[in-house]
Amino acid sequence: MSFMLNVFGSTASKMLLGLAIILIAGFQYLFWFGEGGYREHQQLSQKIQQQTELNNELKERNRVLAAEVYDLKNGVEAIEEHARLDLGLIKPHETFIQMSTISTQYRPIYIDPNSKVDLRTNEDGSAELAAPLDEW
Repeated sequence: MSFMLNVFGSTASKMLLGLAIILIAGFQYLFWFGEGGYREHQQLSQKIQQQTELNNELKERNRVLAAEVYDLKNGVEAIEEHARLDLGLIKPHETFIQMSTISTQYRPIYIDPNSKVDLRTNEDGSAELAAPLDEW
C-alpha cells in the first residue's frame, strides 16, 4: 500500500493517472455511442437482417412469377386456367357454376318486392328499413 502512495504521491503522477482515466472514458464513450460505435453497428446489423429476409421473399416471388411467365409462353393449360379463373370464360357446351363465399354469419334481409319500402343507410353504412313510401 505504501508503494501505491509513493508512486501516485507526486502531482505529475496524479495528473497522468487523471489523464489516463479521461482517455479511457473518452474511448469507451466513442465505442458505445460514437459514429460507427457498438449501438450503430447493432442497428445496422438488424437492418441488414431485415433486408436479407425481404430480399429472400422477393426472390421467391420472382421465381414464382418467372415460372408463371414460362407457363404462359409455352403452355396452353396456363392460358386456359387464367381465362377461366380471371375472366370467367367457359368452353362451348359447359355449364358455369359459381360458389358463394358469403360467411355463415350473413343474415339476408327479405323484402317483399311488391311493398313500397325505402331502404336508408345509417351513418355507419348499415341499411335500415324506413317507413313505407305511401306514408310519406
